[in-house]
Amino acid sequence: ENVIEMNLVKVHIFGNRISSLRIPILPKFIELFIFIFYNSRVPLSAKIGKGTVFAYLGIGCVIHKDSIIGANCTLGQGITIGGRGKRGGVPTIGSNVFIGAGARILGPIYIGDNVIVGPNAVIIKDVVSNSIVVGIPGRIVKTNIDNIDTFL
Repeated sequence: ENVIEMNLVKVHIFGNRISSLRIPILPKFIELFIFIFYNSRVPLSAKIGKGTVFAYLGIGCVIHKDSIIGANCTLGQGITIGGRGKRGGVPTIGSNVFIGAGARILGPIYIGDNVIVGPNAVIIKDVVSNSIVVGIPGRIVKTNIDNIDTFL
């Protein structure tokens, strides 16, 4: 059986390439397709690193158009990565980050590499690399973790 796997990241990458070619109207149709098919808002201008995946097809995710997400991240369903109104700026997410379902990462903050963000956490401050952050507001509960895979 030869099944074509269509996931949100692949559609985003394709749309980003089309957008860079300055083909009129088609990028907006791709963003609309993402919104309708995945029930998500992931603008083509958001930078998403290689190897990053959306869990459960990325259902209900909202990503700010200026967000930067590193390589090899896992983004849970129902997450928000965005601004905080008048404060300006949006998050930058490092590489090898796991963001649990329903988490909110807001404002001009930096999430380091090899970080686990717990489900439904609300992160409004920087998070150092190699740590686990949970809660509302997010607080670091463990640092200096060697390999996030042992915690997942």
